[in-house]
Amino acid sequence: MNASTSSPLPPVGPALRLGVLGGGQLGRMMIQEAMNWDVRVEVMDPSREASCRHLTSRFVQGDLKDAEAVVAFGRDLDVLTVEIEHVSVAGLQALADSGVEVVPRPAHLGLIQDKGLQKQAYERWGIPSAPYQLIEGIADVGAMGFPIVQKLRKGGYDGKGVQVLKSAEDAAARGFDAPCVLEHAVDIDKELSVIVARNADGASAVYPVVESVFNPEVNLVDHLMAPAAISEALEAQARQLALDVVTSMDFVGLLAVEMFLDREGELWVNEVAPRTHNSGHHTIEGNVCSQFEQHLRAVLNLPLGDTSPLHPASAMLNLIGAPDAHGTPVYEGIKEALALPNVHAHLYGKSTVKPHRKMGHVTVTGPDVPSVQRDVLKLREGLRVSGTQSA
Repeated sequence: MNASTSSPLPPVGPALRLGVLGGGQLGRMMIQEAMNWDVRVEVMDPSREASCRHLTSRFVQGDLKDAEAVVAFGRDLDVLTVEIEHVSVAGLQALADSGVEVVPRPAHLGLIQDKGLQKQAYERWGIPSAPYQLIEGIADVGAMGFPIVQKLRKGGYDGKGVQVLKSAEDAAARGFDAPCVLEHAVDIDKELSVIVARNADGASAVYPVVESVFNPEVNLVDHLMAPAAISEALEAQARQLALDVVTSMDFVGLLAVEMFLDREGELWVNEVAPRTHNSGHHTIEGNVCSQFEQHLRAVLNLPLGDTSPLHPASAMLNLIGAPDAHGTPVYEGIKEALALPNVHAHLYGKSTVKPHRKMGHVTVTGPDVPSVQRDVLKLREGLRVSGTQSA
């Protein structure tokens, strides 16, 4: 499938009707960029307290997985995109067939929703990925021996639906009894990510590689560093690998390609996300064109923006709810953080905090990686998201 054959879009501005499935923080930051172009964004989300609701020109509360609801929301739009991949592919395909420009394409969302289909696609395209086996349930979980990585084929998000099983006893106690992907664990040295944009004309733009550091307790990104601490050769290899994934898929939109660098110096694609991504939040202050502006450029088939860094180093630190946090969020340490001239806070407008819920992030820029790392460590010690009902 090549460039779009639907009717030309209205010019950028208030005449253009852009819809987004999902109203969380990714949609919120996308809308903030769209405001700079006077593009009115319409949003559908299942929660009436969606964090971007008050920024939209039209908000519809509805089930993103309900095909009829998706069609009803999108039928009068010019362009429809997503900020979360767990949506009705059938509904999106019906809209695309009716002439609505749907980006990413519904077929690509269907592939990405299923980790098993992702793995099979990487195999067809010659993309390096960990050895795997598909299973239907818990009875087959020992098919590749132990230890093993078990991933739900569908529904996993933000670290959920992925676990390491160390033994048959471990699997019996907590293994997923559902269709899954089994993978041999990669001996990971670093976890890397590359964000790539591609428009319907086939133009692409690749961001520099970032390194993600995870919080092992909740399997969420704690912080990321850009540039990643890798050689120039590996940087080029990772960027090319991400571009290979995008071009093999003939993908249009913004794609985050998550990778492992193993201790032998080999790169392995882990999985992809067809949207703006946590690993690109630093680009708001760290790069000429942020990932959110780039997403808009890609879905509207505009010239893609400059991905060059604005600073020698930048970082992002996630702000997640404290283990005992409930109720209205309280952002402790923000005043002190903002006293640093190279720190910028982005709070997501969520009305309630829960343990380990993503509530915001801060970005840090600086003259070199060591100084930025020092600032990140200082911020991590001083920032905390508690709640009015904390225990």
